[in-house]
Amino acid sequence: MNRRFFVSDCEGPLTINDNAFELSGKYIEDGERFFQIVSRYDDILADEIKRPGYNAGGTLKLILPFLKAYDATNKDITEFSEETVCLVPGARDTLQFVYCTMPSFIVSTSYQQYIQALCNITGFPFQNTYSTILDIDKYSLTSTEKTRLMELREDVLNDPSFENLEKIFWEIIPQMHIGKIIEEVDPVGGEGKKESVLDIIKRFQFKGSDLMYVGDSITDVQPLKYALEQGGLSVAFNGNEYSIEETEIAIMADNTLPISILADLFNKGGREEIMEFIDQFKDGPLRALEDYPVDSHLTLKYPSLSNIQIDIVDDQNREKIKEESLKYRKNVRGESIGGLG
Repeated sequence: MNRRFFVSDCEGPLTINDNAFELSGKYIEDGERFFQIVSRYDDILADEIKRPGYNAGGTLKLILPFLKAYDATNKDITEFSEETVCLVPGARDTLQFVYCTMPSFIVSTSYQQYIQALCNITGFPFQNTYSTILDIDKYSLTSTEKTRLMELREDVLNDPSFENLEKIFWEIIPQMHIGKIIEEVDPVGGEGKKESVLDIIKRFQFKGSDLMYVGDSITDVQPLKYALEQGGLSVAFNGNEYSIEETEIAIMADNTLPISILADLFNKGGREEIMEFIDQFKDGPLRALEDYPVDSHLTLKYPSLSNIQIDIVDDQNREKIKEESLKYRKNVRGESIGGLG
């Protein structure tokens, strides 16, 4: 008997936040713009240059010396995360539904403090999550280095060129004592997310073909691709161009109901039934919900939450879906966060 299982990213499919972006805005002077520059640099390293040993999501370690320079502590990060978690509409119900339906996990690049806050408000078991472990308090910072980091922050803003960021992050900061934080913190992104999925498979003796993975960004490319290659279900929820490039199914919605519906059908009938359902859903959503064994509680919710589009992605429609998905993404998460990689 198949033991299908569900794995989702956090930020995007479940929450509106970009916690690290928001932390930067809270603690670092002109931190949102600073984060956007570093995030774009991260995209280049991970997707264009493909630097060996560097994973998408590295922004979360590159900003840490600067968060430290502006006096952010473990307590600050925890409290800020608890106060600001903002769920995508329906996410609490989706997490409860999928967890009661089949083994379910969250694999996120976000700092562990943020994932703990999410679990606290949704009731999702923290032991079923993977995230970036951060103990910023264990790193010390001299007044000289603090001043130098503030100068480097300004340097990044004044000259966001690739060459300048290369020098700052891989020549200057590594020579500083605080540089250890970049070396030691290991964000769970890209290959790190895929490794987390493989760990789940090993721990619980699952098969890759029984995986439903939901992601939305560059940090999800590897696990989305893995699910696709294994014959599982690869789903982008309001995904950006990176995730749409590597997925088979694109959900565009302002609520998480379609994640619940696909998870329910995947658990009951597998990938082929999902494909048949989507074909019929495009022609007549209500008829498809009636004709397929979708949980009645989910079917009843649909008429009031009908701003939903589900597509099977192929080479003919991929570019169009990228454009449409980005519109949904920015509408749900806002222009600043929606535009991040």
